[in-house]
Amino acid sequence: MDHLKTVLEQQVDKILKKVTSNPVQPDITHSTQVQFGHYQCNNALKLAKELKKSPRDVAQMMVMKWKELLEETPDMIASLEIAGPGFINITFTPSFLSQQLMQMLKEPFLGIARPEHQERVIVEFSSPNVAKELHVGHLRSTIIGDSLARLFEFLGHDVLRLNHIGDWGTQFGMLIAYIKKEQLFQKEEEFDLSQLMQWYKLSKKLFDEDPLFKKTAQLEVVKLQREEQEEVALWKRICDISRKGFELIYTLLDIAIIERGESFYNPYLASVVKDLEDKGMITLSGAAKCIYLEGYEGREGEPFPIIIQKSDGGYNYDTTDMAAICHRIREEKADRIIIVTDSGQSLHFEMIFKAAEKASYLDRTKVRVDHVPFGVVLGKDGKKFKTRSGETEKLIDLIQEAINQAKALLQERFLTLSSQELQEMATILGINSLKYADLSSHRIKDYTFSYERMLRFEGNTAPFLLYAYVRIRSIQRKISRSISEVMKEGMVTLEHPSEIELALHLRQFGETLESMAEELLPNRLTDYLYTLAEKFHAFFRDCRVEGSSQETSRLLVCELTALVLKQGLTILGLKPLEKM
Repeated sequence: MDHLKTVLEQQVDKILKKVTSNPVQPDITHSTQVQFGHYQCNNALKLAKELKKSPRDVAQMMVMKWKELLEETPDMIASLEIAGPGFINITFTPSFLSQQLMQMLKEPFLGIARPEHQERVIVEFSSPNVAKELHVGHLRSTIIGDSLARLFEFLGHDVLRLNHIGDWGTQFGMLIAYIKKEQLFQKEEEFDLSQLMQWYKLSKKLFDEDPLFKKTAQLEVVKLQREEQEEVALWKRICDISRKGFELIYTLLDIAIIERGESFYNPYLASVVKDLEDKGMITLSGAAKCIYLEGYEGREGEPFPIIIQKSDGGYNYDTTDMAAICHRIREEKADRIIIVTDSGQSLHFEMIFKAAEKASYLDRTKVRVDHVPFGVVLGKDGKKFKTRSGETEKLIDLIQEAINQAKALLQERFLTLSSQELQEMATILGINSLKYADLSSHRIKDYTFSYERMLRFEGNTAPFLLYAYVRIRSIQRKISRSISEVMKEGMVTLEHPSEIELALHLRQFGETLESMAEELLPNRLTDYLYTLAEKFHAFFRDCRVEGSSQETSRLLVCELTALVLKQGLTILGLKPLEKM
């Protein structure tokens, strides 16, 4: 089923070909206010100069041609009105919108067509470092990346979710040297990620202060790169302990992700460096092998390098990321690569993509690559969110506190809940609220963290959306009619302005997902769902469901609203509540 906007664009394209011989893109936008119709065509203003007519005359000519075209589908558009300097306001008929809602109810995936070509989409997100606990800084990458992966999965693409963890490099030399020095793994006890992190801090302190320890740590890195048995065994144990800590959080947040860390690309690094040398892209800076790209200079005007191999022969993030993009295109056959990290890495990925193009690893006419940057999470003081002691907030503590505050809120509002119901609902509400507060903020911007704001039942929050969904399910339980039976009995018939507005918005779900897929902005979907909840509450206020002459039709409208809400929440990584 085409989007309404697409249907209009196809019609306008036919009309434009009758009006001008020059190629012109249809310009269709949503109307900003109800009184201006449902959509707006803006082409007349742009064509006026070419046709040497006033915009209103061009609009009048377009409307005449359009009405001739509409003779084929007389029940589709109720009115075409020229407004202002030459806008064409378009209003659909209630009967056409009724048919559209019935199609959405009957067709799989809410009427959103599966792609003719299933794309291979790789989404890289979360990406913590081994031996370090996930903190508040990992929150955005993890849930933004998950929501984008869920979106492309729903749209019918083949999605590979990658966790590009930091599991290689100098830090492991330090950690292995410290573990050996203190004989830590010889003790008969289980270790967790918090202990690893403490050891890492102590090893870093020694590395910075003790030249002998620093030399030992550097030798351990070399041994690890040579895959010597003892070092590899210690490294694997460190990774296993870290993985358990990560999985605890991923399970709580309902995140599915495949670990493919820096170590995965280690076998490819030497061949990538050689290939870049053979292509004449390498310039020596001392003993370091660098790529210099035109147009990238540092503060002093000096060329800004991509360091492919360090002067000591070691590799770094630049090498790994070049190998990763090459592997994803050549081996994984990616059609689209999406990398979700903080805004501070924007320049790095811009240069990596340019270098990959220059090396002929990346052809942007065949593969789309996107770095998806995001701002930071701020505390009430406007600075990076930290604990009272000044430490970076652990993500597990953040999640637990959201659940605790949701539990206190539910205890206050709903006194009849059992302890098990309370805990289950608090977990869903707390985590939903944490995710939604982040996703509803514009990705590029910083946002201020507030438990109190995210748990409100008013405004653009998860509780507000959950309440709309719960209200629909409550109506359906009260009336106690099977939806499948209701669909057999009748169809949607729209009469009241509130239900027509709700119907139009429901039909725009596919357009919203298309916009989110193009711009990679989850707040496009949160804004849509918030407006949907508001329009549903207006419909519920103005249109009686139970016992009305329109009960069958309005039950179907309720059902479709619930389905769209649930699917939208699921794409965002949120779980709906059936009752509250």
